[in-house]
Amino acid sequence: MSTAPTSEILPMAKLVAYQDGSVVSRQITKADAGNVTLFAFDKDQELSEHTAPFDALVHVLEGEVEIRISGKPFHLKTGEAIIMPADEPHALRAIQKFKMLLTMIRK
Repeated sequence: MSTAPTSEILPMAKLVAYQDGSVVSRQITKADAGNVTLFAFDKDQELSEHTAPFDALVHVLEGEVEIRISGKPFHLKTGEAIIMPADEPHALRAIQKFKMLLTMIRK
């Protein structure tokens, strides 16, 4: 199942817009094996600490974010990516407005 157009070029950072004081998401595609979702975070917005039963690749499309994985902070900027391992606690906080592409792969 795809929620974005197929067989065409996708301007990823333009497919999700910032909203003041909010976190906005748009699912790009979803399948049994995993899913791909775009997020736009306003400055200082967060996702509180949680775990997931699968690995998750975060690719920063624009802006800056602090990602904590098992309590260790990582500062990512435009063009950088990190894998958050399955079953490890992680949290995100927007240092400035930022957009990310989140790819989750089920094991």
